[in-house]
Amino acid sequence: MGAIEEDNQQTRLEPLPGQVPTRTAAAPDSYGAVVLGGTFDRLHDGHRLFLKAAAVLAKERIVVGVCDGPMLKNKQFAELIQPMEKRVENVKDYIKSIKPELLVHVEPIVDPYGPSIVHENLEAIVVSMETLPGGLSVNRKRAEKGLSQLKLEVVDLESEGMSGEKLSSSTLRKRKAEKSIQ
Repeated sequence: MGAIEEDNQQTRLEPLPGQVPTRTAAAPDSYGAVVLGGTFDRLHDGHRLFLKAAAVLAKERIVVGVCDGPMLKNKQFAELIQPMEKRVENVKDYIKSIKPELLVHVEPIVDPYGPSIVHENLEAIVVSMETLPGGLSVNRKRAEKGLSQLKLEVVDLESEGMSGEKLSSSTLRKRKAEKSIQ
């Protein structure tokens, strides 16, 4: 994995091959507890960058919601999504490989909010540009419940590859489906 550097009060994650550098507004260990969510199917470099950014920002605890049930029904090639247990295990193992001292809580989510609107002591939510509207929605729900607002930490996950195609689990599932009919 790439190195982590600090410059001008920002955390800079060295990009994985084919990705642009990522900046978040906060320094490492800025938050006691951070939350993020996703499907995390076929853990790929985009997931790793996203999880690494969250782990770097968290000082004590990271809470991850992994999409299940109704959250999967509109996904392309949903029938090829790895079992929940495998995805949870992959997320936990990867975070522990980055920052073993973190408490890692991973749970299935069946709605867009999951643990982000239940856990009181969260301080930040890690999102991509694509999921930023969801992070804003989380803060609205937290406000409705009288919970503190989460700092939104945006991680840029855009691909710099020749094709310009975003690395995604849907693309990986599509390739698997195409191979199986050949």
